[in-house]
Amino acid sequence: MKSELRGASFEFSYATLQELNHLGVGFVSLTEALDLTTPAGRTVAGLLAIFAEFEREVLRERTRAGLAEARQNGKRLGRPETAARHADEIRKLHLAGISKSEIARRLQIGRTSVRPILGAKS
Repeated sequence: MKSELRGASFEFSYATLQELNHLGVGFVSLTEALDLTTPAGRTVAGLLAIFAEFEREVLRERTRAGLAEARQNGKRLGRPETAARHADEIRKLHLAGISKSEIARRLQIGRTSVRPILGAKS
């Protein structure tokens, strides 16, 4: 069994290992040379899980800081407003009797992007 302690949260890893232990199953990772049937192995596994959790928290913190800085610098975040740029043309085509599907096809945008624009100012 391959150890995935670094990929899972500490709580999940700990709970899983406790459940295995409760069922009488010993965990030995052959690829990481980690034997959780010994006190030293359990200690190493706990440290690995703690460092993995720390790494994820640092990544979250950096991501939030980067997003905040981007907002502060006036960067627009999220999906681009592709359909909104065509709003006037969408309304003109709709008034001309062209179907929503055909409008979407002609402007190369999604059908679901056409509906809100027509519903907003119909």
